Amino acid sequence: MTKMRKTNMWMQDAFKRAGKGVFHKQLGVPTTEKIPLTFLQAIVDTKIGMVAHNPTTTGNKMVKVTALMKKRANALLNADRANK
Repeated sequence: MTKMRKTNMWMQDAFKRAGKGVFHKQLGVPTTEKIPLTFLQAIVDTKIGMVAHNPTTTGNKMVKVTALMKKRANALLNADRANK
């Protein structure tokens, strides 16, 4: 029973290990606010090494996209889709 529960909780474990507020700090978004989905989509659509422009007023206006940033943004978009 514990093995089955552990496999069902993989997403929660992945987000725990990432650290609280790390991605918020990287994007310049306060931890009290949600990261806008349009900003996450802009990061995913931008190539690594290029600059992603934030279409919202929350956080930094431009961020240089790294591989880790792209993975984090994709994970959050997937979690948002799974939550619906």
